[in-house]
Amino acid sequence: MGSALTTIGLPVALGIIMLGLGLSLTLADFARVLKQPKAVIIALLCQLIVLPAICFGLVLLFQLPPVLAVGMMMLAASPGGTTANLYSHLFRGDIALNISLTAVNSVIAVITLPVITNFAIAFFQPFDDQLGLQWSKALEVFAIVLLPVAAGMVIRRLWPSFADAMDKPVRIASVVILVVVIAGAVASNWALLVSNFTQLALITVLFCLISLTVGFFVPRWLNVGRRQAVATSFEIGIHNATLAIVIAQSVLGSVELSLPAAVYGVLMFFIAFGFGFLIRDRSTAAAAVAASAGPATS
Repeated sequence: MGSALTTIGLPVALGIIMLGLGLSLTLADFARVLKQPKAVIIALLCQLIVLPAICFGLVLLFQLPPVLAVGMMMLAASPGGTTANLYSHLFRGDIALNISLTAVNSVIAVITLPVITNFAIAFFQPFDDQLGLQWSKALEVFAIVLLPVAAGMVIRRLWPSFADAMDKPVRIASVVILVVVIAGAVASNWALLVSNFTQLALITVLFCLISLTVGFFVPRWLNVGRRQAVATSFEIGIHNATLAIVIAQSVLGSVELSLPAAVYGVLMFFIAFGFGFLIRDRSTAAAAVAASAGPATS
């Protein structure tokens, strides 16, 4: 059961999720990045540099065992998940920006994920006989991440009505599959998970909260609009746990390496939901104050 889930179930599940992402993307989504360069550059710098650096600090602070430390770094290097778009929609973020960021992030992750993972493996040395993600395995990451997205984009280009019709069912299926995959990873590695849960729960919750906070407040400090800040908050605050689990178990062949992503995947839903209410309440209060002050002069 566990091996079938790893070798067949996980890659297929991630493939469907990434295909669903592709169905919602067009080349215009990449071009739109040029219209909001400030928000995009801030989000990418936070995602690619600030958060891995913070995660590295947390891992050293919590003195995690080497395998779990690499698992945390791999999670930090994973791009925003499709769930980010859903949360952004729920809490009135700029969904167009979310989609553009997810598109760019998915492409950049093909390079940054192997680089950050290899740095973590070299630093923490969890495997005696393994140097990290070699070129062949980096190509597997490329195939896992980008090929389904590209296929979805081609379907959208050639059969737009079919892509539109499939968008909602695939989006719902993606969330269901995400839950099933994480539940499956948790169930099949229950003993390992229970023995490591206490040391992983706190660091994953903390990392999730810091990611969401950085994603919202750093753009706000740099005068990015509130709706854009909500979008970047979820985009860089909700990491693609499924991708980290698939690479850990299918590409690197280590169940233990996937434990941080599995714990994070379970807890992240609740943390992001609570955080969404915090920032939504503030935005509605601000809107009420602005309305009572009279019309805006923009």
